[in-house]
Amino acid sequence: MAELRAQNPSALPELPDLYEPLVLFYERGGEFVEDNAGGLDLTGVSFRPGTPQGNLGTPPFRALDKTVLDAVDAPGRISYYATPDGQGPLLRRRLVRGERYDEAFGQDLGWEPTDRLPDTEEELAKAGLARIDDIAAAEMIGATVANGCR
Repeated sequence: MAELRAQNPSALPELPDLYEPLVLFYERGGEFVEDNAGGLDLTGVSFRPGTPQGNLGTPPFRALDKTVLDAVDAPGRISYYATPDGQGPLLRRRLVRGERYDEAFGQDLGWEPTDRLPDTEEELAKAGLARIDDIAAAEMIGATVANGCR
């Protein structure tokens, strides 16, 4: 890619490094396993790889900022919650060896303990919270980082 860009800069303008996400994944201690059905498990986040044509319609994951990755990289099984409009707080529940940690993403760009996360799905709905996926949570964190809240 670098050689093609050097030969003809207009042919590959401002494309990101294809391997940077994979390098970051491994540098941060990432690992994955392939299940017997052809899916990939990225230590808790599972997905089935698609075809190149099918992946063209998938929105790219752009939140590769160190602050964002530090915020989403935590031990345990993590569930994220937010208001459906994304305007409320970003909350997460982490389960680590049977211990539960409820946390809110704060203006200092870190996680703080919170008691704002209800115990049941019914209470979550009443509180106006919905479960969101890891990518949506990372995008919310990325938007906070981009807005310069410190």
